[in-house]
Amino acid sequence: MKILTHDRIVALDGPLNFRDVGGYKNNKGQGVKWNKIYRSDSLSSLSVKDKIKLVRRKITVDCDLRSNYEKNSSPDDLWSGVKYVDVPIYSDDPGKDKSTNKLYRFVHHIPDLKDNFIGQIYQRTLLNTHSQEEFSKVFAELLELPADEGLVYHCSAGKDRTGMTSALVLMALGVNDDTIARDYLLTNELYDFAVSRNLPSNDDISAMVAKMNVTKGEGTAILGITETIRKGWGSFDSFFKKELGFSQYDLDQLRKMYLE
Repeated sequence: MKILTHDRIVALDGPLNFRDVGGYKNNKGQGVKWNKIYRSDSLSSLSVKDKIKLVRRKITVDCDLRSNYEKNSSPDDLWSGVKYVDVPIYSDDPGKDKSTNKLYRFVHHIPDLKDNFIGQIYQRTLLNTHSQEEFSKVFAELLELPADEGLVYHCSAGKDRTGMTSALVLMALGVNDDTIARDYLLTNELYDFAVSRNLPSNDDISAMVAKMNVTKGEGTAILGITETIRKGWGSFDSFFKKELGFSQYDLDQLRKMYLE
């Protein structure tokens, strides 16, 4: 049986931004397992070869983070043996937005991201009751995933909703904020390569990531997730339990399953 390589970018004919979340180190020096958790842009234009690749990688769960309109317009082109999970991250109900509640913001010390417009959007999503329920679905699927299988979550471009989900997953596994921001910014870097189909090597990607400035522009956007959780709940562990409804046992299991 062919052993899968550890590729940050999984080269496919359809998606331009299909990536492995593995390989990142956490604060204890543990690495996120390769070939387990993937992030992507739209999966509506998979070729026959793409589907064969996903089957070979044993990617058996597809979490679609898009709205109903997007799903109806460009439904996922599903491959053999995959379970489709509907996970519409954005809420249409303003009443579920806890970030506008002044008492809630005060009690949880929610940071005011004044000049960080994208960060504000991410913060509102993070603190929306509907969105939290949807993020929880992804973690529930990860906790149920068999040891030899993989999961992908995706939106349309693989940036905002996918970036927020990745930030939560990587925080759960103890990866630091700087690395999370660099993974988030990698989408911008990859699109030029992807459109030309001249994909960079893992070494090229490492060099790109090392040069990124995460302290300005879009580099600060993902702070809407990481900083809000840290200042509001003191740690991801606390947020995971109090807002997403999981137990310490669940978190320990998640780390056991997805860390080397």
